[in-house]
Amino acid sequence: MKKKQKIDMWMGISLGILLLYIVFMLYPLLKILVQSVLDNEQGTFTMQYFKQFFSDTYYFSTLLNSFKIAVCVTVVTLALGVPLAYLYNMYELKGRNFLQVMIILCSMSAPFIGAYSWILLLGRSGIITKFFSRNLGIEMPSIYGFNGILLVLATKLFPLVFLYVSGALKNIDNSLLEASSNMGCRGVKRFFKVVVPLCMPSILAAALMVFMRALADFGTPLLIGEGYRTFPVEIYKQYVGETSVNHNFAAAVSVIAIIITAIVFLIQKMLSNHYSFTMNALHPIERKKPHPVLSFFAHFYAYGLVAVSFLPQFYLIYCSFRNTSKTGNMFKPGYSLMSYRQIFETMGDAVKNTIIICGSALVLIILLAVLIAYLVVRRRNHVNNIIDTLSMLPYIIPGSVVGIALVMGFSKGPLVLTGTAAIMVVSMCIRRIPYTIRSSVAILQQIPITVEEASASLGASKFKTFWKVTTPMMVNGIMSGAILSWVTLITELSSSIILYSSKTITLNLGVYIMVSRGTDGKACAISTILTVMTIISLVLVTKLSKGREITL
Repeated sequence: MKKKQKIDMWMGISLGILLLYIVFMLYPLLKILVQSVLDNEQGTFTMQYFKQFFSDTYYFSTLLNSFKIAVCVTVVTLALGVPLAYLYNMYELKGRNFLQVMIILCSMSAPFIGAYSWILLLGRSGIITKFFSRNLGIEMPSIYGFNGILLVLATKLFPLVFLYVSGALKNIDNSLLEASSNMGCRGVKRFFKVVVPLCMPSILAAALMVFMRALADFGTPLLIGEGYRTFPVEIYKQYVGETSVNHNFAAAVSVIAIIITAIVFLIQKMLSNHYSFTMNALHPIERKKPHPVLSFFAHFYAYGLVAVSFLPQFYLIYCSFRNTSKTGNMFKPGYSLMSYRQIFETMGDAVKNTIIICGSALVLIILLAVLIAYLVVRRRNHVNNIIDTLSMLPYIIPGSVVGIALVMGFSKGPLVLTGTAAIMVVSMCIRRIPYTIRSSVAILQQIPITVEEASASLGASKFKTFWKVTTPMMVNGIMSGAILSWVTLITELSSSIILYSSKTITLNLGVYIMVSRGTDGKACAISTILTVMTIISLVLVTKLSKGREITL
């Protein structure tokens, strides 16, 4: 009887988590689906909104533009990130720990903040644009439109490729590379014939991550795209239009977005299965000292790429200390803390909201991720397999779609959450929990089940063993994933911009609001605060990894 109670307890947890996913994710997505095929006037089934999207080139071009951006960003980030990971892991580079931290920092701020900073540098009134125009008579290419979006996203997302491929390179046995060298396959030829095929599963995973992020990105094309329309922006404009709104059409575009991203995800899974294999590095790659020419190229490439990518954030930090007018709209000669004083005077609630809302979301993420990881790894059954699948859905759902779905699902009874902090917490949990689940599953798979069996043999119940033995052993993986979730929480925009109210503005939303108002000083100050929070989070990850290099 006692054994049956234990099984029922864990099954109860499984059913409870499944219920949470049904209520807060599947139900809102179902509301979007219903709204997309419902004629509001007659209350009948219709496909007119889908026909409107595909028949009108104005709307359909947004989909083509998004695909063009996603494909080009993926290709560019692979071209940048794969060689960088290869040089970093194969050769001794000076300041390698500092270099890794800087590479990761390049990706840890919201892309739209990068877009804003590039505008300050290369926009029509940008400092670099003015310098070349006034001193050299050279007109810089326009930063707006496709070129600007590609630049911003490529410099923000190549670190993801670097981390994924670095993780794969650490699993390659050095004897394979030595064997290829003995057979005359060296240098560039070995890179393409041996290294790239061995890293292909991780390269495909990185490509999927970059493609999804670029396809669903909302803030960058909204800020720097100007006439270059993408469908995440179109979804937002149809739902929160300045002149008119069409919730049904916004729902239809959202359904199209989900279908497309799901297809891309399935294609990636098929390719990954095709290239999948297991590999253990009994003799890990030993870094070599490169010859002078290669050393110069490797250092120039690595540090040059990081310098270009981090330049916008550095310039934002610099601008945050410049004098501004009382309104914060214009920079003045000299330096001061005026922008920071104005932020804490006018947007003190944003700091508090960021800590409370994002902190609450993080607590829920940690609790649920640990339980889900344990259920998926240690107690596999049909229910837990469904939970495992549902936990992956946020990877393929754009943030703006999640925001719209939650508004449609909880704007009326029986559960009204629209306009509250709770709905933002729910959105953040849905979107960012996969990071912590992923790291928790990875660390749990490395813990021998014999440890738990030993605890049980000493009389501890399975639930007590879970909390007293298993969870403490998972701490490093849990906290690493939690800190990465935290970084993405404080930089969340695409769903929050639909869900927030005047009482729930966070720092990242504050940056967007300040940029839209033209108050550059305040926008730079908030961006700097977010950068500092990100650096602190990254330092914590490094400490928890106990000197191990960070990979994905």
